[in-house]
Amino acid sequence: MPTRNATAATPPLAGRKDGIAVVRRAGYDDIALYSAPQQRCAVDLSDNVNLWGAPPSALVAVRTTIEESVSRYPVAYEPALRNALARHAGVAPEMIVAGCGSDDVLDSAMRAFAEPGDTVCLPAPSFSMIPVFARVNGLVPVAVPLTLQLDADVERMLETRARITYLCSPNNPTGQPFSPQAVERIIDGAAGLVIIDQAYAEFGGESFTRLVMSRRPVLVTRTMSKAFGLAGLRVGYGIGSPDVIGEILKVRGPYRISAPAEAGAIAVLTNDQSWVTERVAEVVANRARFSRELALSGFSPVPSAANFVLVPVENSTALSAKLHDAGIGVRALRALPGIGDALRIGIGPWHLMQRCLDALARAA
Repeated sequence: MPTRNATAATPPLAGRKDGIAVVRRAGYDDIALYSAPQQRCAVDLSDNVNLWGAPPSALVAVRTTIEESVSRYPVAYEPALRNALARHAGVAPEMIVAGCGSDDVLDSAMRAFAEPGDTVCLPAPSFSMIPVFARVNGLVPVAVPLTLQLDADVERMLETRARITYLCSPNNPTGQPFSPQAVERIIDGAAGLVIIDQAYAEFGGESFTRLVMSRRPVLVTRTMSKAFGLAGLRVGYGIGSPDVIGEILKVRGPYRISAPAEAGAIAVLTNDQSWVTERVAEVVANRARFSRELALSGFSPVPSAANFVLVPVENSTALSAKLHDAGIGVRALRALPGIGDALRIGIGPWHLMQRCLDALARAA
């Protein structure tokens, strides 16, 4: 009996190479390539990075490391960085996993703790990449709208019996932290791993690192892209029990962080904590001032504990286009559940925020 060609029954994509059909995963058919708009404008407030730049020690470390490191592999599983992060977080090194941004840790955690077909529960609105990570890993994202107070809807999230439950606190894009009571109730009742994304925790809200040693599996993720000013180096990390971290390391694999990126991150953690603290204080002060000015201009910004402010508007696409024409880049968000259209505006030095306010006054 002739052997059947395994690819014969699968329709190829248009185009062939060397006579071999190019076959894709069926579950990827309607996944759109992530394409956050890259703003080319004088003042870019669209992507929540540190608008004061990078810490001086990181720049020095990258320059001095790059020449000797580009031809060699970095040290597998970056033990020096994990030690520095552990000291910063106040935990043991075996409770730390680093990654190419916290996105890498989130993606790896989904592969480590869920099987294809399992459910990932998340609030709506929240970080837009979570449904993408879920689907590329063969998982099913289930979004649960926030409460009227923009908190997590505990009962409805627990009803999903999800293998992975995701929370972002302070939440992106609302900027509001979830209440400790809601977070702890979700951890107590969840059917699987609870991920708490705290990319913006330096700017406000409660740290949930204390919960990683609870009886339930918990992973807290953090980043060095926001408060630490290292978005271009792509360094994030997760904090969890040694058992949780061990499983994620298996999936994540070695060599995820380049030697210059590791050196820059260690330098900031070791030598420039005061720089970070000062920048965070400026963000908090300017966030409050910017929100007050917006309210005086007739807007109703959502109270924020992050390094951005969410501003509900009637037509975010049209207004953001007018701001872009004026040299101001913001993120336009459409039809957010419970909110509607809104602009997400990053917080930076006050002269940039004043330019944004002036442009809003002309455009609105």
